[in-house]
Amino acid sequence: MDSDTGRAFKTAQNPALGAAGRVALSLAVLLAVWFAVSIFADPRLLPSPAAVGTALLREVASGDLPFHLAMTLMRVAAAFVVAMAIGAAIGIALGLRPRLDRFFDAWVVLWLNVPALVIIVLAYIWFGLNEAAAIGAVAVNKIPNVIVTMREGARALDPSLDEMARLFRLSPRRRLTEVIAPQLQPYFAAAARSGIALIWKIVLVVELLGRSNGVGFQINLHFQLFDVAMILAYTLAFVAVMLALELALVQPWERRARRWRGAHA
Repeated sequence: MDSDTGRAFKTAQNPALGAAGRVALSLAVLLAVWFAVSIFADPRLLPSPAAVGTALLREVASGDLPFHLAMTLMRVAAAFVVAMAIGAAIGIALGLRPRLDRFFDAWVVLWLNVPALVIIVLAYIWFGLNEAAAIGAVAVNKIPNVIVTMREGARALDPSLDEMARLFRLSPRRRLTEVIAPQLQPYFAAAARSGIALIWKIVLVVELLGRSNGVGFQINLHFQLFDVAMILAYTLAFVAVMLALELALVQPWERRARRWRGAHA
């Protein structure tokens, strides 16, 4: 009995299960509010959850939604990898070299404040309406945010750990993997989490302006047809996928990164 009680207590204390429960309850309340409001609203402006669900199932059955969703996710993944790789490398370099940081700080501030729409339009004008321009424009919009986060992480590196690594004459590779990387992991996780949220929104704009497929393209198409049910169907399908990625991958990774930090505090 005691062991059963202990297992039940541990399950109740599991942060992943608790987070999933809170999300489910919150979404249930949102769905109830949506249903209540749709009763009194014009169905052309705010269709009911049932109408949106019907449209969603119809698109899934036709194969259109899986195809367009896959194209959008491909662009999100590609832009995410490019932005994280380039932004992390630059951010760490700036954080470890104060003179370099002071010189390029104005550049970082400038790119942080350039509107995403401007970068997208210029990318299409300069490089054409192709996948490279689309993915590159999204990545460029995210890179400055990654730089800022990783720069702060590099500035916060513990000098005593670096001194210990030098004392024990660790190789550059071991210093990177065993001393520097664990300290930067929470910052990398934070940059990744905010990056996914930002990138998928920008991807939809990129698709709306210059792609012939993807969720953004479909939303633009049904906007012209004034089909609110289809707009909501594609939006909810994509948001559901991104929320699943957040709960299944990003949040557990972020918890592990923080647990390392807490254990060595």
